[in-house]
Amino acid sequence: MAAPALRLALVIPAYNEEAVIGSTLSGLPPGLFSEVIVAVNGATDRTAEIAQQHGARVALATQKGYGAACLAALAVVESPVMVFLQADGSEDAAEATRLAAPIREGRADLVIGARTSGLRPHQRWGNDLAVTLIRWFYGVRYTDLGPFRVIRTESLKRLDLRELAWGWTVEMQVRAIEEGLRVVELPVECGVRQAGEEKVSGNWQASLRAGWRIIATVAGLAMTQQRRKRAG
Repeated sequence: MAAPALRLALVIPAYNEEAVIGSTLSGLPPGLFSEVIVAVNGATDRTAEIAQQHGARVALATQKGYGAACLAALAVVESPVMVFLQADGSEDAAEATRLAAPIREGRADLVIGARTSGLRPHQRWGNDLAVTLIRWFYGVRYTDLGPFRVIRTESLKRLDLRELAWGWTVEMQVRAIEEGLRVVELPVECGVRQAGEEKVSGNWQASLRAGWRIIATVAGLAMTQQRRKRAG
């Protein structure tokens, strides 16, 4: 018997993405998602207006930051499974069906889209460093911190994430280890931004800030875990 269909909520964090959000939403596979939420974190352009014009629900974050946007979406989501997708058109939303399959089949709580292409050298270096730190501290081997991912809504709430900036994805993966979630990685293609401004990957200074935040998040979580073990 085929596994039942999942109700998927698509979450698109977006900061000043008016140049691309319309085409990203227009390109979504019809009927795949039960709800589409564009999480706008401090945008100063028409991102929210354009998203609404394309039928998306807008969740407004009270401050800037990738994690802040994701938390704003979590506060309003209604579907049992959430799909996180970049606003810039670099990912294929249709791959959400394949990423959601391990959850639909009861084999996973979190599925990470591991990028097989599209990373610049400095992104790859920072990514590799972060997953190496996770392996050292937790003994779990990840290959990527890819933002294209699928997670059970109840599992995400259980993780109680606090990171408001670029450490959100790695905090999710570390907290998933700590909470014993079943995690699967599946390969995904990652293309290039279709329009608009590169806010991190094409900017060395922003990339360094994001990388430092990610590494600091891993180290901070690991130290907190060690203190808990000593106290226990």
